[in-house]
Amino acid sequence: MATAQSRGSKAETTGMDPPSPSPAPLPSDRPSPLDQARLAISEPVVAAFCAGGVAGAVSRTVVSPLERLKILFQVQSAGRDAYKLSVGKALAKMWREEGWRGFMRGNGTNCIRIVPYSAVQFGSYNFYKKHIFERFEGDSLTPISRLTCGGIAGITSVTFTYPLDIVRTRLSVQSASFAELGERPKKLPGMWQTMAMMYRTEGGFRALYRGIVPTVAGVAPYVGLNFMTYEFVRQYLTLDGEQNPSAVRKLVAGAISGAVAQTCTYPFDVLRRQFQINTMPGMGYQYKSLTDAVRAIIAEEGVRGLYKGIIPNLLKVAPSMASSWLSFELCRDFLVSLKPEPEEEPLLQ
Repeated sequence: MATAQSRGSKAETTGMDPPSPSPAPLPSDRPSPLDQARLAISEPVVAAFCAGGVAGAVSRTVVSPLERLKILFQVQSAGRDAYKLSVGKALAKMWREEGWRGFMRGNGTNCIRIVPYSAVQFGSYNFYKKHIFERFEGDSLTPISRLTCGGIAGITSVTFTYPLDIVRTRLSVQSASFAELGERPKKLPGMWQTMAMMYRTEGGFRALYRGIVPTVAGVAPYVGLNFMTYEFVRQYLTLDGEQNPSAVRKLVAGAISGAVAQTCTYPFDVLRRQFQINTMPGMGYQYKSLTDAVRAIIAEEGVRGLYKGIIPNLLKVAPSMASSWLSFELCRDFLVSLKPEPEEEPLLQ
């Protein structure tokens, strides 16, 4: 009885009933499917993956005519001069013979390739940076660490998307007016037909990865230099008191990073393109190895042969990388901003 009285007096003193077990959360208290999707896509690595895909498609479409012209310059060997012209005359030739479709030839395949390629590249860079390098070095990475992280990301992206890259090169070459290729067929095979034909007639699965060694040798330092230079220049262009540089300064940082990376690694790009069409009849070369290719090119054309097509490449790299980095940052920041705000618990009265 004393116990009952003490409980009663306690209840009267506090002015409220004795505490009861917390009720189970109602279904409405759980995050909605929309909030769950926003939470998932706003994760930094996922946002970088998605934004990287958008950046790749934007950058390649902006410079598609120069990208194709660069490939046509690269695949010519000594004594073949169908496209040994100035950039302006070569673009005019492409327009006369193939029209607007000639400017965009292979761009669909290139975008199908570049979207996963760029997505994997940006996503893996952010993943490696966050889960490997920053765990050992803290938030501020050294330039060498950024270079290494970017190189690994480049190798990852190439491995996943290389078959689409070699098909894109074939599509760019087969419709051009190279006399050595003979008369062009009225209807050219598409992406999947070209891939299936290579698989059947050129050695199966290995045919889809022909030229991957010079590709990896060039892409790893290229991507590493690109990320390292961009983050350095971006930091340099960020004014005191600002968290991020303006859009114009981001464009400048992207253009500089792309020009530096492309110039340093361009000979590997030439070797990659020539290996990708190494088995096409009429092109004039059948390289046995990477060293054989370098020796043959230098013997026939000198060191300049390793820099064929660099002029249209440098003309395209500024708008390409500038638009790539700007669209990446805008898209990534937008996706990160979708993260739902945590609801504040109501205060007890």
